[in-house]
Amino acid sequence: MSDAVRLDKWLWAARFFKTRSLACDAVDRGRVTVNGDRAKPARNVKVGDVLEIDNGSDKWEVDVMNLSDVRGPATVARNLYEETDVSVARRAAVAENRRLFPEPSAHLKGRPTKRDRRHLDNL
Repeated sequence: MSDAVRLDKWLWAARFFKTRSLACDAVDRGRVTVNGDRAKPARNVKVGDVLEIDNGSDKWEVDVMNLSDVRGPATVARNLYEETDVSVARRAAVAENRRLFPEPSAHLKGRPTKRDRRHLDNL
């Protein structure tokens, strides 16, 4: 195995993104930084690099521990990185805020049904 892997392949192999094209788009939009700098999808990632990843639902800060350009099981992917303590605490705080203060429209499921409309009319 080489001592460097393309950033988009590593993000895909580490299961931060479902496809390589999603990983490429995130890197192009600046949602992934390597050692604090914006990067391009073809940038090589090395062991010891620090990545800040915003995959849409969560923001991660991870240290690269191993390299792989092949997507494998989640247990293997978890060995590719180690999340920093700051990132773990931040994600836990965000999850707690989501639990305590849910989005008001989260329970809505689209257009009201005929039954829902009748219920609203009766009110």
